[in-house]
Amino acid sequence: MPWCMLFADDVVLIEESRSGVSQNLELWRQTLEAKGFRLSRSKTEYMKCDFSAMGYEDGDVSLDGQVVPKKDTFRYLGSMLQKEGDIDEDVSHRIKAGWLKWRQAAGVLCDLRVPHKLKGKFYRTTIRPAMLYGAECWPTKKRHVQQLSVAEMRMLRWICGHTRRDRVQNDDIRERVGVAPIEEKLMQHRLRWFGHIQ
Repeated sequence: MPWCMLFADDVVLIEESRSGVSQNLELWRQTLEAKGFRLSRSKTEYMKCDFSAMGYEDGDVSLDGQVVPKKDTFRYLGSMLQKEGDIDEDVSHRIKAGWLKWRQAAGVLCDLRVPHKLKGKFYRTTIRPAMLYGAECWPTKKRHVQQLSVAEMRMLRWICGHTRRDRVQNDDIRERVGVAPIEEKLMQHRLRWFGHIQ
């Protein structure tokens, strides 16, 4: 066992079978306890991935005789993982993270004395990165991009002091605050991640 993993909070064990997971988990527990550490039984959980056509192996995963709870989704290194391999939970989580950043700065973003361009710059440097964290490797569908776009436009309209009832076009709002569509930024993140742009 590498020493650098002794201090890791988010450790993942991957196996092809339930019995293999139980064996590795028990080995991990014994190794940690031999070094003076303790594996938290209340925080340990497992997820069986269902994105293969393999048959289901019944039974529970246990740790030192105690059954480990099974989860359909869980957070790992800032991302929400789902057993089917979907990203719906992760997209929702990122949008909520964006709104959390928005609420923290609402006093400035909703202040009519602050110029729209400055608010747009603040949005680009704090809120959008929270919404797009980890998005470069998402297998996005149109509905995911639409969810991100709707959340972004709602924020930008509030920056300008408008609602949809004011019937101001999205392009006009974007021009006022100097913010490109989130779809374009998502594409740039992916291209940068693949090494195609600097």
